[in-house]
Amino acid sequence: MLRSHLPDLTPLRENAAYRRLYAGFTLSNVGSQMAVVAIGLQVYDITGSTASVGLVGLFALVPLVVMGLYGGSLSDHHDRRTVALAANIVAWLTSIACAAQAWLGNDNVWVLYGIVAVWNGAFGVSSPARSSIYPRILPREQLPAANALGVFAMSTAMMVGPLLAGLLVDWGGFRTAYTVDALITMAALWGLWRLQSLPPEPHDAGGATRAGFASVVDGFRFLRTAPNVRMTFVADIAAMLLAQPRVIFPAAGAVILGGGARTVGYLYAASAVGAVLATLVSGRLGSVRRQGVAIMVSIVGWGVGISGLGVALLGAGEWLTLDQALWASLFAMAVAGACDAVSAVFRTTILQSAAPDRMRGRLQGVFIVVVAGGPRLGELLGGVVAERIGEGWMAVWGGVACIVAIGALSLRHRHFLRYDARHPTP
Repeated sequence: MLRSHLPDLTPLRENAAYRRLYAGFTLSNVGSQMAVVAIGLQVYDITGSTASVGLVGLFALVPLVVMGLYGGSLSDHHDRRTVALAANIVAWLTSIACAAQAWLGNDNVWVLYGIVAVWNGAFGVSSPARSSIYPRILPREQLPAANALGVFAMSTAMMVGPLLAGLLVDWGGFRTAYTVDALITMAALWGLWRLQSLPPEPHDAGGATRAGFASVVDGFRFLRTAPNVRMTFVADIAAMLLAQPRVIFPAAGAVILGGGARTVGYLYAASAVGAVLATLVSGRLGSVRRQGVAIMVSIVGWGVGISGLGVALLGAGEWLTLDQALWASLFAMAVAGACDAVSAVFRTTILQSAAPDRMRGRLQGVFIVVVAGGPRLGELLGGVVAERIGEGWMAVWGGVACIVAIGALSLRHRHFLRYDARHPTP
């Protein structure tokens, strides 16, 4: 019984290329999460403004949307290994630039905004290429297991990265954290360098024959006829736009809960701890048929967790001691992270299973725009709202709004609740 609930390691055991990619991107993601936390802390250190931290999301969003969509088109028309490798080299050079500005004593927030924009542009190209590689090197029946392992790796990075960022910033300043990020980001390059060539499969007649605007439009045309795939995007947007808590973490550490950078690292890591725990018992996820139902229920759980975080922040120093409020906040974020992990596994699986290979790159581009761009837009909105009503109330009402939105979507799109993993249809 216990073994059946443990993660399915079949993709790692049977596929050497997948093992190399998995190891490389796991280490690289640790560095990326360190940089995300460190940049938020540095912006807050320079400006003292939660709204300015929220602006990081805006400068990430625009290049992420543009390059995510174009990067997906590139992945469908060019060798996916080459596209991913080139984009990751750009991301590595950006990490070096981030370390350099810290060593030079930069105190101009616009330099950080520029670095964020370039890095997210590179990520927008890399991620759809990387995600569309996996269905080419793994059989379909192993995709749920591979996605669960991917969520586990990402969640581990989101747990370890913020903790390391908090410790390294406290110990050696921003320059130490950014330097470590630049060093371990090289791991992703190794996995891609060893990968075999993956040229695109033939496209249907009448579609765009090369990467570009027409190819992106073809992807959106297909999405209009794919209601199940489309709903995975819409549901995640509702969660990330309405209930994105990361923007309030610097203020929670500096003002509400105390503890500074370490508390911020704990808050980031707590959701990852929940996600790791959820994926440690992910062995039965491959047998779930009603994956649409699982997604909607999981996102409701995310909203509950974020509202719980808001209640804990409101109670800090009032009906809760600071220590009690911190532990309550960490528990709420762990619940939210566990629910988000389950949602991510099934959203990715539906996309990879139901979409044809010729469209996977472009749809993965849309996916990454939603998954990574949605939180950035949510941070921008959350920063503005928090400035007006406070960080605690922003989390409470954001979680409630997420739950209401998912309920309305479930009533409006009952077909998604009937999605059957045995017969995947877009």
